[in-house]
Amino acid sequence: MIDQVLDNPIWHSLVTGHRALSRGGELARRFDRKVSPLMGIREESAGAFAELRGLLGDGGPGVLFSRGPLRVPGGLKVIKSMTILQMVCPAPRPGPGAEIVRLGREDVPEMLALTAATGPGPFSEDTIEMGRYYGIRSEDGRLAAMAGERLLLDGYQEVSAVCTDPAFRGKGYAQALVAKVAGQIAAEGLTPFLHVKTQNASAVAAYERVGFETCGETVVTVVVSE
Repeated sequence: MIDQVLDNPIWHSLVTGHRALSRGGELARRFDRKVSPLMGIREESAGAFAELRGLLGDGGPGVLFSRGPLRVPGGLKVIKSMTILQMVCPAPRPGPGAEIVRLGREDVPEMLALTAATGPGPFSEDTIEMGRYYGIRSEDGRLAAMAGERLLLDGYQEVSAVCTDPAFRGKGYAQALVAKVAGQIAAEGLTPFLHVKTQNASAVAAYERVGFETCGETVVTVVVSE
């Protein structure tokens, strides 16, 4: 049975583990824009969407997760909607051997470049504040692959920003990094979870080798204020 907090993970992260990185009210909250465009609503209600519109006042887009399609009212415009898989990992398995390094603030320019080139999902200049990030470097020092932690909610933490430079794919780097991050989360008494594009069969297979299981589908809705 899926834990109810996973039905609305962004909201639960914004009001628990990542409250210090968020702003908003009792019905809608968002991360600081330099951290992430992720936003959450407590419920689908007129009041929640009204608060959401207020948080979008600067004109930038917001990204919401929900278990099913959102019925977005007037005043908000959906610019993108897609369904992705949600996976959980009750017992992470070790990954292939690799030299994994902790990434810090000094690595952010390379992290931004890698995520921009590979598109694992939103990654901003202060996303690194959401958790610990790790990478694998090539022999010439380039950041070849990375992964880290994002949403933090009661009982769960998300593995995110999993990406590999195309020149280094096929070496097991993503699996090694996901195993590292998931194992760390599990060692702290939390259950790792993640989101992955439905059509990304190679990524799904790599996550399954670590011990992840599909637990449902998540609808990603990107909105702007009209």
